[in-house]
Amino acid sequence: MKNIQKLGLGIFLAALVLFNLLLFLGQFRLSEQQLQEVVKPEQFQILKTELAPILDKTYTSSFAFVSNFKKYFDAYNEAQQANWQSGGVVIWDDYTFALTKIASQGFVEDNRLLLLLLTIVLGAAGALLNILPKYKDEPAGIKNNGVMFSSNKSRGIIGIIIGAYLIVLYVLIYWFPAYIVNWTLLVDPLSYALSGGPASQWFLYGTIYTLAILVMGVRMFRKYRGNKYQTLRTASVMFFQLSFAFILPEILVLLNKPWYDFKNIWPLDYDFFFDYNVASMLSSGAIGMFMFVWGILLIIIGVPLMTYFYGKRWYCSWVCGCGGLAETAGDPYRHLSDKSLKAWNVERIMVYSVLVIIVLITLLTIVNYFMNFGLLGQATGVLHQWYGFLIGAAFAGVVGVGFYPLMGNRVWCRFGCPLAAYLGIVQRFKSRFRITTNGGQCISCGNCSTYCEMGIDVRWYAQRGQNVVRASCVGCGICASVCPRGVLKLENGPEQGRITDIPFLTGNESIEVLS
Repeated sequence: MKNIQKLGLGIFLAALVLFNLLLFLGQFRLSEQQLQEVVKPEQFQILKTELAPILDKTYTSSFAFVSNFKKYFDAYNEAQQANWQSGGVVIWDDYTFALTKIASQGFVEDNRLLLLLLTIVLGAAGALLNILPKYKDEPAGIKNNGVMFSSNKSRGIIGIIIGAYLIVLYVLIYWFPAYIVNWTLLVDPLSYALSGGPASQWFLYGTIYTLAILVMGVRMFRKYRGNKYQTLRTASVMFFQLSFAFILPEILVLLNKPWYDFKNIWPLDYDFFFDYNVASMLSSGAIGMFMFVWGILLIIIGVPLMTYFYGKRWYCSWVCGCGGLAETAGDPYRHLSDKSLKAWNVERIMVYSVLVIIVLITLLTIVNYFMNFGLLGQATGVLHQWYGFLIGAAFAGVVGVGFYPLMGNRVWCRFGCPLAAYLGIVQRFKSRFRITTNGGQCISCGNCSTYCEMGIDVRWYAQRGQNVVRASCVGCGICASVCPRGVLKLENGPEQGRITDIPFLTGNESIEVLS
């Protein structure tokens, strides 16, 4: 079995190396005809003149092509901005990614399907070969098997390298997609099959994201085999990611409808009420109207009703894509979450601040729209851009995933997700969900607190026989799964008696438990 695991790891690493090398392969040559296919008709003659030095010139990497393209494109725009008062025509459209991709030729372009199999598909197969035998002869759940001393799982050098790689990956996808056109070429065959069009950097991201949840979901099946709750919720996040977040939205695009993830909910889906998004839905006929109404019903009825009966776990641990990645790919890092009172205080300030910010931006956007942009003009667009950059991209993506090996797997969910904050408020004050404890059986081993991804000191409650009723708890159930005495139990019961009297409180502990 060890040999199979080593083989799987070797295959995965070889596929990863090839995947990264692809960024430096191929050639790029932009023709006048290709330029005309991509840019707007009214801008073609301008760009044809300005980009003449790079037309029909062969570049040996995307980095060289993008560098020269930006050199001439930016020089033109800077000159036009300087002559703004005299009628300068600035081109605001960003053609970098589209032109780089259409200009690609050579090895990667000619072998897309083969390279897809040798990188992404083979890498997933190698990961499965490494995972499947891993827990065969071990008891299910979490063991004291040296995980706290692993270089990968204890903020060691391997973990830091993985975190740095993930951060670079997210930065490239979000802000420098032209440099990764060779990666998007790999998934073109899959994109054409699902949506009938070429792959964007977002389709590449969705493919890798979904595959990570599926592969690491298999790991969860193996690790927690025999635990019905963990098996069902892992299967649930795998299903919702594959169907609702990946396949169904692409099919909608194939049918000339807006891309839409039916399980994404405002305020996590922060641009839901932005004017351009509403206009896109309302202009798409009956199905677009259904998207709009469905989204509103989820916000005002679905979220409070489901959270009342099941707590925020129904979404955060069973449906959400962010939670799905955290619970599968992020599971090896769940013990790294900070359990200190200081971290908890920072968590409350940050997560509710983000919720307040997006609520205010959304209200301003709606009011401004109905006043025909007379309130703030186009200033709401600037607010949208900054929120999307700082929260939607930098926080949720770069920090939220890149910091798994450094701060645990729920960094975004704990400190930044506005939907988690909304769900948490309902769960804390009006829900039937709680984690009950049997203090008489607790042996203070600390497994529950160690592996709580949300930074809750579960042992503190267990020692006193107090129900765990916290706004931050996502109901993943790992604390109950790793308890050797069955002290903890996830329950949906009557509200009466849900919050019990708390004896023996001193100092800061009372603040933590009551909040």
